Amino acid sequence: MNVIAVIILIVLLFEFALGLVSNLLNLKSLKMELPETLSDVYEPKEYRRSQEYTRSKTYFDLLSGAFQLLVFLVFWLLGGFNLLDTFARGIVEHPIATGLIYIGVLMLLHTLLSLPFSIYATFVIEEQFGFNKTTPKTFVLDIVKGIGLLVVLGCPLLAAVLGFFEYAGGMAWIYVWGSVTLFSLTMAFIAPSWIMPLFNKFTPMEPGDLKDSIFGYAKSVDFTISNILVMDGSKRSNKANAFFTGFGKNKRIALFDTLIEKHTITEIVAVVAHEIGHYKKHHIPIGILIGVCSTGVLFFLLSLILDTSQLYDAFGMERQSIYSGLVFFGFLYTPVELVLSAGRMAISRYHEYQADLWSIQTTGDPTSLVDGLKRLSADSLSNLTPHPLQVFLNASHPPLLQRISAIQKHKE
Repeated sequence: MNVIAVIILIVLLFEFALGLVSNLLNLKSLKMELPETLSDVYEPKEYRRSQEYTRSKTYFDLLSGAFQLLVFLVFWLLGGFNLLDTFARGIVEHPIATGLIYIGVLMLLHTLLSLPFSIYATFVIEEQFGFNKTTPKTFVLDIVKGIGLLVVLGCPLLAAVLGFFEYAGGMAWIYVWGSVTLFSLTMAFIAPSWIMPLFNKFTPMEPGDLKDSIFGYAKSVDFTISNILVMDGSKRSNKANAFFTGFGKNKRIALFDTLIEKHTITEIVAVVAHEIGHYKKHHIPIGILIGVCSTGVLFFLLSLILDTSQLYDAFGMERQSIYSGLVFFGFLYTPVELVLSAGRMAISRYHEYQADLWSIQTTGDPTSLVDGLKRLSADSLSNLTPHPLQVFLNASHPPLLQRISAIQKHKE
């Protein structure tokens, strides 16, 4: 086992240990007493259910993570990566075609490994707590559609990445960076119209007070909306959400049917105002820029190590290849990704505070936003007292109590 192998092993074990500590601290931070701020939407029984939900998901995630790490280590130590390379080369001896087979088989193995856990999470845990609405048919179709999209869209992109690194020389990482960025931006444009409808049904909202209120608010803040859509979120879960799709004059609001069912008009308008706040505060382009820069860092570092023989020796490879180097670099990149991810989470939480402030300032109705956030939290059995380390590592949104506190300070 060479130096790079030792580094990767330490990195993977550290990542698992960090997640373990974070999750255990998160469980320890669960409070028996219901926060007084939420006594108007949480019954004591529901509050206890939210804690049980957190515990169930946490223990399950820890078990799943430990199992998958163990399988990976066994596969690695038994020479699985080299055996798979021999298998792929036996089918076709071409750097791009072989790479597609190699990475495709690894992804298929990961999907099969994750499938029992996904089934249990959906049909046992989510069912136990009253969230699951996914039928076995929908579950299977989602997997089939996901694999189909991966083949149709992912394979050409992967082939381009492999081709550039194989033939473009020292500038390859820049070409790859540009290609992946162009692909990501294109997907952001076409996904709402072509991909998302493959998984959910979107129907124009019927005329009425809610539609008039949303359009009225959007007009008051000079925000153009082409349409308001209702998404059949209840097809899979009782949880509610809202989001925007499209760009420019083709921006559309998509509201989960569960959101419309469970919330008042003023609460929904406040939630929509929050989403508009993300646009008005330029959070969307900032997020895109951060993503583009992160991708650039990834491919630049990748270009520095792809030709390092020790990387391939660490995984027992008899021959070097661009495609296996991509896979192995992913493990070595873990600590960099941990740091970048924590930074992205911190920026995201700051943006959520800004969007909340925009909502209460432009609607003049902080109470509706607070009530809406409370109801969303109660309906999804959210953890109300997450540990700071868990928030730092994984939370794209601030804890509910902190958001409410910030809103009330501005209200005063």
